Amino acid sequence: MNTKTWSIFLMIFVTFLISIAQLFYKIGANRLEFDFISIITNYLLIIGIAIYGIGAILFVIALKEGEVSVLYPMLATSYIWVSLLSKYFLDEQLNIYKWIGIGAIFAGVSLISFKSEVV
Repeated sequence: MNTKTWSIFLMIFVTFLISIAQLFYKIGANRLEFDFISIITNYLLIIGIAIYGIGAILFVIALKEGEVSVLYPMLATSYIWVSLLSKYFLDEQLNIYKWIGIGAIFAGVSLISFKSEVV
């Protein structure tokens, strides 16, 4: 596996991580009381921030070997992960418009990734 392909797989993992972080943000926000103490003691928000930080570090590592014009658009796949994870963990509904959007994001990111490998 070449380093560009490895960077793409790493980027997919990064988008999954930041999507999990966003779920922690949502669950933590539901328990928030909007005072300074509840913000800094909300362990769910802190976990979300930590996961997001790990994702940012891995993103930089992926950028070292990959093309930014390919990797950065892949961040859009986090919308797919968040939608699917929200359905499973937060019991949110996925209507036909969300499924069409997921398909469009997947198609767009796939085209960008495929085109970079062909040229």
